Amino acid sequence: MDEEYDVIVLGTGLKECILSGLLSVDRLKVLHMDRNDYYGGAAASLNLNQLWQKFKGGEKPPAFLGSSKEYNVDMVPKFMMANGALVRVLIHTDVTKYLLFKAVDGSYVYKQGKVYKVPANDVEALKSPLMGLFEKRRARKFFIFVQNYEEEDAKTHEGMDLRTVTTKEVFDKFGLDANTIDFIGHSLALHRDDRFLSEPALDSVKRVKLYAESMARFQGGSPYIYPLYGLGELPQGFARLSAVYGGTYMLAKPECKVEFDEMGQVRGVTSEGETAKAKKVVCDPSYLPNKVKKVGKVVRAICFMSHPIPNTGDSDSVQIILPQKQLGRRSDMYVFCCSHSHNVAPKGKYIAFVSAEVETENPEAELEPGLALLGHVDEKIIDMYDMYEPVNDSSLDNCFISKSYDPTTHFETTVQDVLSMYTKITGKNLDLSVDLSAASAAEEE
Repeated sequence: MDEEYDVIVLGTGLKECILSGLLSVDRLKVLHMDRNDYYGGAAASLNLNQLWQKFKGGEKPPAFLGSSKEYNVDMVPKFMMANGALVRVLIHTDVTKYLLFKAVDGSYVYKQGKVYKVPANDVEALKSPLMGLFEKRRARKFFIFVQNYEEEDAKTHEGMDLRTVTTKEVFDKFGLDANTIDFIGHSLALHRDDRFLSEPALDSVKRVKLYAESMARFQGGSPYIYPLYGLGELPQGFARLSAVYGGTYMLAKPECKVEFDEMGQVRGVTSEGETAKAKKVVCDPSYLPNKVKKVGKVVRAICFMSHPIPNTGDSDSVQIILPQKQLGRRSDMYVFCCSHSHNVAPKGKYIAFVSAEVETENPEAELEPGLALLGHVDEKIIDMYDMYEPVNDSSLDNCFISKSYDPTTHFETTVQDVLSMYTKITGKNLDLSVDLSAASAAEEE
């Protein structure tokens, strides 16, 4: 281990593994270490016995749930937008060859106690029970504008400069009401709160366009895809990639202490009395607790069921977003459900997560609106974890620290953090212009 590397990566969480893979492809010499003896860190994928060990202190899982090894329960469950940045990163690095994807059945939104399929284009807008007749027509015009919008072509801008016009002004131009704005902003553009309304509209329009294009890609019920056997395959795919390019992986390395020189810059990492030298360290917040601050807390319920979520068309896999305004909250709530169709549970069993940012003194009660959508739950585990963000200046100490995982059930925020870290580490933007068809080989048998 007493060698010199370009970068040392600590922790094998999803973000760290993606960065390790990207840096290896860039021909940097990477050493990747983890204090755990398994891949994934906070984003690990656990079988039933491991899950009960973690949350129930060694109790045995109930026999009626079936075989432990048929479960792959992701600790940070997130669907991938079919045309989104993560899929582009997977293709860019060729990690797609280690994974099989399958489309997700449904994308739903919560309104006044009920769930509705999210309409993603002009045709679906006209059929959607979310809106009345006149509102449907207005929404249809908005969707046509988004579908036709090209940043470089002024003829498609309808007289608006989306870099300066706010999102609210664009919605007002089309006369959309508060409920329509709610589902477009939160279920299509995937904003977590309402700040987007006062921000330039370009970002939101691009997000809605990405949703619609991802939706069209597989002609399925949602714009999302998910790997067979769950996300646990992802860190291992990037680990293989890194190894192909000469990266070194070391699991079960205790203590992993980051060493600094007298200027406060990274000079290496020590574990078990040996020091590996490097000028840059990439890690999750747990490896450098004095360089991060707590920014919130996530509460989630991990639920085991013997049926799909009611009112979702018997979807074997589904996302439901509960916009903040519908619940009188400051941020959205998310429901994720997956099952045997993605090989993460035995046949007839469903795993659902209800997750949200903690806003009160009674976090478990906050999840009630999401839990109420699930129907009968066989077993439930409540989990809470703190969210951290880096406070250091990476240009001064060369420590590049990822943010904790937020409660969203999609990957868009996670991958933005990765891309921003990549730019800080390398000084360049990652080129994500790739042939998207490379990720569709195993969509549906």
